[in-house]
Amino acid sequence: MQTFPRLYSGLVDCFVKTYTHVGLRGLYRGTGPALLAFVAQNSVLFMCYGFCKQFVRTVAGLDKKAKLNDLQSAAAGSFASAFAALALCPTELVKCRLQTMHELEMLGKITKSHNTILSVVRSILQKDGFWGFYHGLSSTLLQEVPGYFFFFGGYELSRSFFAAGKSKDELGPVPLMLSGGVAGVALWLIIFPVDCIKSRIQVLSMYGKQAGFLGTLVSVVKNEGIAALYSGLKPTMVRAIPANGALFLAYEYSRKMMMSQLEPA
Repeated sequence: MQTFPRLYSGLVDCFVKTYTHVGLRGLYRGTGPALLAFVAQNSVLFMCYGFCKQFVRTVAGLDKKAKLNDLQSAAAGSFASAFAALALCPTELVKCRLQTMHELEMLGKITKSHNTILSVVRSILQKDGFWGFYHGLSSTLLQEVPGYFFFFGGYELSRSFFAAGKSKDELGPVPLMLSGGVAGVALWLIIFPVDCIKSRIQVLSMYGKQAGFLGTLVSVVKNEGIAALYSGLKPTMVRAIPANGALFLAYEYSRKMMMSQLEPA
C-alpha cells in the first residue's frame, strides 16, 4: 500500500486482492526477512539503549546508577536507534522488495523467477554489491532517530502516568503493554511519511535510479498528493499496538530476570 497506493482502495481491498491472486502464502511473503529485521533491530536497539543511557548520564553529570527522567530516556533511545538502523536497513530492504513482488510482476518489472529471498539477495549483490543493501539508509536514519525519541518518550511518559508517583518498576503486565502500545502509536504517527518514502526508494531502486529522498518526496506529493504518504497507516497501527506492547513486556521482564541473576545471593 505504501509503494503502490493506486492499486488498492484500502486495507480490506489490499487483503482481498492479495489473497485472491497469490493466496494465503502471499500474505506472509517477506516473513523471513521481517523476523530477521525485527530481531536484529531490537537486539541492537536495546543493547545500545543501555550504553546510550550511560552516555546521557555522563553528559548530564549524573551518577552511573542514577535514574533518568522521561526526556533523558527518550534522548538515549534516539541515540540508540542510529546504531539499530545499520542492522535494520539491509533486512528491511529485502523484506520490502519481497512484499511488493506481486505488484512488480503485474507491472512487468520482474518475472516470477525473482521472487525468493535468495534471488533478491543475489540481485542486489550482482547489481550494486554489498553497499546495495544500504539503499535507503539515509531515509532510515531520518525516520529512526527522531521517531525513537517519541517511541521511548511515549513509553516512559505512559509508565509515569500509570505509576502515579510510585516506582515504575512495580508496574504489572497490563500497564506495561498499554505503555508499549502508546510507544508504537507515537513512533508510527511521527515516522510514517518518511517510512513511505523509504519503502519506495528501497523497492523502486531495483529497476531504476531514484531521485533520492527529497526528489521522491516531491514527486509523490506532486503526482499523488499528501494523502499518499499515509497509505497503509491503518494496518500499521493495527500491528503496532499489540506488537510493541509485547515487545516492552518481554523487555522489562527479561531485564528484571537478568538483573536478579546478577545480584549477590
